[in-house]
Amino acid sequence: MKRLFLCLIVAFSFHFNMMTQAQTATLRIVETSDVHGCFFPYDFITRKPRGGSLARVSSYVNQLRKTYGDRLLLLENGDILQGQPICYYYNYLNRQSANIASAVVNYLQYDAQTVGNHDIETGHAVYDKWIGELNCPVLGANVIDTHTGKPYLKPYTIFHRQGVKIAVLGLLTPAIPNWLSKELWSGLHFEEMVASAKKWMDQLKHSEKPDVIIGLFHSGRDGGITTPEYEENAALRIAKEVPGFSLIFYGHDHTRRQERIRNVEGEEVLCLDPANNAMSVADATIQLKKLRGKWKIMSVEGQLIDMTDFKTDEAYMNQFKEQIAETEAFVNQPIGTCSHTASTRDCYFGSSAFNDLILNLELKITGADIAFNAPLSFDAQISQGPVTVADMFKLYKYENQLYVMRLTGQEIRNHLEMSYNLWVNTMKSPDDHLLLLSEQTLGDQQRLGFKNYSFNFDSAAGINYVVDVTKPYGQKVKILKMSNGQPFSENKWYRVAINSYRGNGGGELLTRGAGIPRDSLEGRIIWRSERDQRYYLMDEIKRAGTIDPKPNNNWKFVPEEWVKPASERDYNILYQGRK
Repeated sequence: MKRLFLCLIVAFSFHFNMMTQAQTATLRIVETSDVHGCFFPYDFITRKPRGGSLARVSSYVNQLRKTYGDRLLLLENGDILQGQPICYYYNYLNRQSANIASAVVNYLQYDAQTVGNHDIETGHAVYDKWIGELNCPVLGANVIDTHTGKPYLKPYTIFHRQGVKIAVLGLLTPAIPNWLSKELWSGLHFEEMVASAKKWMDQLKHSEKPDVIIGLFHSGRDGGITTPEYEENAALRIAKEVPGFSLIFYGHDHTRRQERIRNVEGEEVLCLDPANNAMSVADATIQLKKLRGKWKIMSVEGQLIDMTDFKTDEAYMNQFKEQIAETEAFVNQPIGTCSHTASTRDCYFGSSAFNDLILNLELKITGADIAFNAPLSFDAQISQGPVTVADMFKLYKYENQLYVMRLTGQEIRNHLEMSYNLWVNTMKSPDDHLLLLSEQTLGDQQRLGFKNYSFNFDSAAGINYVVDVTKPYGQKVKILKMSNGQPFSENKWYRVAINSYRGNGGGELLTRGAGIPRDSLEGRIIWRSERDQRYYLMDEIKRAGTIDPKPNNNWKFVPEEWVKPASERDYNILYQGRK
């Protein structure tokens, strides 16, 4: 009897321990966002090694999978189809092969993917093909098919891990129409994010009853374009106003963030943004315990893990060696010669050879009277000597089309007034900054020390003007004449060359700045290119053979006795330590 009793005690203890172990669960969730074609530890534009990349993420994830197995979820948050020449090559030139972005997502065995605005910018033919090639669900609850009234993408997906039911809800910033031509998103409507999140949260709670709900949003924290219908960046509002999320991953604004937000029911929501270019990943651990037959979340912890110097996955690199070689051959093609070096650094301080090269090519391509353009790279240069395809991605980073629009002289001046107000300080003394700078944005990959986004810093060719930095908004820009010597009139109509991002309302320089109603922009377009602007710039350089970029010197900041020393001070702040 004693022996039997001891056996029963041992058996009970073993059963109790097994039950105890079965009542806890640990989940690990890793997110990448805004990868922008940084699949490999090599920049195909600069043709130099780079930190980060999915090649390093692959090593990190492999390491975690050894411990967590299928309790690890790997999530991708959009803007993966644009940013590097390898994307352009597989989006538009080698379309018979699998898109490189679907190939790497499948190789890494992502569990779910959202889309970003730069994915939509590639057009239906590209992103529909990419979606069809992916082995994981593509989420977008607020991306609505206008023909059916239902989501064009899966609103959410469900995972079962260690007995835990996990829901991942995907959303996309609804500001797409502010940036992209209608044909790129034909048949789609983008719902306001907070309302969509509330609707699908109700559905999840009542129909699916998951134990964990995770948000995967291609939308920044807050701010950006705000209209009566929606906000561009709504992750913060959803975290506060839509109870039910235990964890929110977001992106789009290229800013590393890790914070806990208390929602309207007093619950904490962990929110993580790993920024861009696979330089970091967002990494969260969820601990659960089963009480009275139901899973209860005991803790949600998270961190942003730097991938900059992480070891690359050699098996991953070997898997894609053919695609890398094809892209190398593409970017190394010579297209012309540059007589001397031109840098984007000069663009922020006056008329510059780099920006004016683009502006002058725009005027030549379109025959327009005036052209607008902003520097799209913070610190890039076209070097003296051979110009290759890779250099064209320095010259023009995105696959925007080229438009010609009808604008009045007053609208042109007002457009520039808003641009320079985003860009330039109103100096009260010679010791003030020339530029609108912010210490808080030094690590921000889109602002890089500026208060505002530099891709909205338009200057113009075709007109001569001065920008008085001592004057307030509305009085800074004085247009003197057309650059051909003809008089300029604020009452006259002009043909203006402009990229499609700006022409569709991007940056709000035409709407909030020039004062053109959004629904009137389409009617102002009198010509649009069939292909992306980079294609035409490349074609013009091929035709010219040799380019000799020089500043037009058609505009400058005044008063010069204040501007010159202020320029030197601000240049040192922006480019300190850079050669």
